Amino acid sequence: MTSNQPADPRPVYAAATRWATDLIGGVRDDQLDSPTPCDDFDVRTLAGHLVAVAGRAVALAERGDVDGTPRIDDRHDAATYRQLSDHAIELWADDAKLAAPVKVPWGDVPGAGALWGYVNETLVHGWDLAVATGQDPEADPALAQAALAVAQQFIPAAIRADDGVPFDAVVEPRPGAGATERLANWSGRESTSWVSAVTTT
Repeated sequence: MTSNQPADPRPVYAAATRWATDLIGGVRDDQLDSPTPCDDFDVRTLAGHLVAVAGRAVALAERGDVDGTPRIDDRHDAATYRQLSDHAIELWADDAKLAAPVKVPWGDVPGAGALWGYVNETLVHGWDLAVATGQDPEADPALAQAALAVAQQFIPAAIRADDGVPFDAVVEPRPGAGATERLANWSGRESTSWVSAVTTT
């Protein structure tokens, strides 16, 4: 990749959404009201947000913006998520969409940059969901490392204090943190207490 053009996000998006599908499918009904590392969401609304993110990936491919799409979908099941993410994958198969400008909440960017944003959101919120529900919080390291490289390039630590940047300050990873946890740390997640809770249950 060059300094201005990230690599093709589509293979990573496809793999990340398969991982997230399994995580959503692993949520038990008695966990839906449990807290998550993302203070805005409990497990139910976090799963609904992941469904909404997949819907936004569809909307971007179809019309180039996400206006009118919900932040949290009323549905939070794995089948709906899989259907939407599969549809997004089909739509983004058109190479021209990677260079075409699209409008997302953080600005006007090429399609590839927007889809990388949704890769990051899928993996970080997948990590959130996993540690909140006692599931394995590490995706394939190659996926998380690819997303982390892009995030470090396009969401640098120095911009976190800027208005409109929806990320907290970078958290120093704990010793032995996996690639997905480090990606979550880069997005501002404190992880030590959550990972400790998973390993002791």
